[in-house]
Amino acid sequence: MKRLQWPSWMPVDPYILLLLGTVGLAALFPARGTAADVASGASTAAIAFLFFLYGARLSTREALDGLKHWRLHTTVLVCTFVVFPLLGLAARGLVPVFLTQPLYQGLLFLTLVPSTVQSSIAFTSIARGNVPAAICAGSFSSLVGIVVTPLLAAALLGAGGGGFSAHSLVEIVLQLLVPFAAGQLLRRWIGPFVARHKKVLGLVDRGSILLVVYTAFSEGVVQGIWHQVSPLRLGGLLVVEAVLLTVMLALTWYGGKALRFGREDRIAIQFAGSKKSLASGLPMASVLFGAHASLAVLPLMLFHQMQLMVCAVIAKRRAQDPLEEPSADAEQRASAAV
Repeated sequence: MKRLQWPSWMPVDPYILLLLGTVGLAALFPARGTAADVASGASTAAIAFLFFLYGARLSTREALDGLKHWRLHTTVLVCTFVVFPLLGLAARGLVPVFLTQPLYQGLLFLTLVPSTVQSSIAFTSIARGNVPAAICAGSFSSLVGIVVTPLLAAALLGAGGGGFSAHSLVEIVLQLLVPFAAGQLLRRWIGPFVARHKKVLGLVDRGSILLVVYTAFSEGVVQGIWHQVSPLRLGGLLVVEAVLLTVMLALTWYGGKALRFGREDRIAIQFAGSKKSLASGLPMASVLFGAHASLAVLPLMLFHQMQLMVCAVIAKRRAQDPLEEPSADAEQRASAAV
């Protein structure tokens, strides 16, 4: 029997429909009382397990080799944790015309979270870019973000960020960094199993995000905060995020060219430097924003869906580009290998 596949002409990824369906489920049947506590505990455990698998998958040797391409990784980190936040701060001028203050805080928070891992690698591969660099860049961004994102939130969001404290940082480190480190320590024994079962990592990745989305939006429904968001405000938020994504895609691509990176490296920079991670952002928002997490992660969710659709189109077009001469960095690495 022929396996059913999602039509290639369909512009919407089925996972996006699952995300929207999860939001709808939370709106109709929000978790309350004991069910909410169970859902919250399950989402925390799922995210911790996800980062444990990330640690078990990433080769320590691969990470150390990736450090040799320091110019590329520095460029991605600057885009993620410097350029993005600066654009987020600039968006403050859009309040209250386009954005309400809570939506602006969510938008600013999305500019602070680290880059993605899975989709950066997938799109870089489709576009025939530097896949090893994308793997390392996404992984480094996630690790740096575990510490940098809460610190940036404390500095830029302050009390509006949900009461950031040293306890919040410790909680985030325990939920994300400790499981990752445990995965690295146990990689020798479980790494081959994880490598053979990549689909398991994909299922845990997407399933954990769906669970966190359901928990956050359930809490928002119970708190009644959704009455604060009108369709007009949502439309304004989408426009602002579309501009933000366009600016970052252009900066990462043409900035990479100005820095004399080759085509493959520029592809990795564009896809790793222009995206934001739901897997990392959602649990951080739950800790930093508390009961207001659902409204705070709405901009991140919308941006995540937008970046997937736009980057899928760009990756397919990049795959048709003619190959260029290798970059100066690539030539130096090749000479060193000889």
